[in-house]
Amino acid sequence: MRLPDLALIHGWGLGCTIWESILPALSQHCRVHLVELPGYGTAAPDPAGFAHSAAQLADSLPAGTTLCGWSLGGMLALQAALLKAQRIRGLVLVGSTPSFTQRDNWPDAQAPALFDAFAVAATENPQATLHRFIALLNQGDTLARALARRLIRQALASTPPDTATLVQGLDWLRDVDLRPQVASMTVPTLLIHGEHDPLVPLAAARWLHEQLPDSQLELFGGSGHAPFLHDPLRFAELIGNFCHASAINQTTRP
Repeated sequence: MRLPDLALIHGWGLGCTIWESILPALSQHCRVHLVELPGYGTAAPDPAGFAHSAAQLADSLPAGTTLCGWSLGGMLALQAALLKAQRIRGLVLVGSTPSFTQRDNWPDAQAPALFDAFAVAATENPQATLHRFIALLNQGDTLARALARRLIRQALASTPPDTATLVQGLDWLRDVDLRPQVASMTVPTLLIHGEHDPLVPLAAARWLHEQLPDSQLELFGGSGHAPFLHDPLRFAELIGNFCHASAINQTTRP
């Protein structure tokens, strides 16, 4: 039996190397595709904008792929599944949210000033900004020091995105709001969230779980913003079970 297709979509500032520690376990369950966001690795920047990038992402993958997006990658995956539902078998949102920015009736997010401050810092010193981001995303995690050291080593060994790419991603994080579209989702969704996520409050994941028509929420105790690094074996098992269940449901659907 052919393994189900799974696309891993990284977040802001940190490219596909973020998934290194879980690839062996995930590859036992799925045929894994690593997706580079515009401006990362060999992927060209996309000046056309957020929705265009999300649609291109969906079109670049085999039909019937499950999208697994982390943080900003999760927001792009959510947009892709809303735009191209017929191509997407399942959706996994990891430490993600429909709106990273606080808005009217949306307090469980970050203040716009945070993204503006990071944009200024990224222009002045991109490497120091990425190191600051690594420290921030691991706050509250019981494995924070070990995870931060690992991510900094990976960042130093990789070619970082240029300043324009970093600033574009921060603009997306500040400006995009997918809340009005969430109720129209037709793709089964697995939400994975760290109990102590310092960037995306747990309340945002609970809101998604309530609003999405077909979703399940899995919490990772003791984890910060990157639960797949905190407990990679549990993460791989959840993803594998979800992908195979989605594949069976797709096959048996009348």
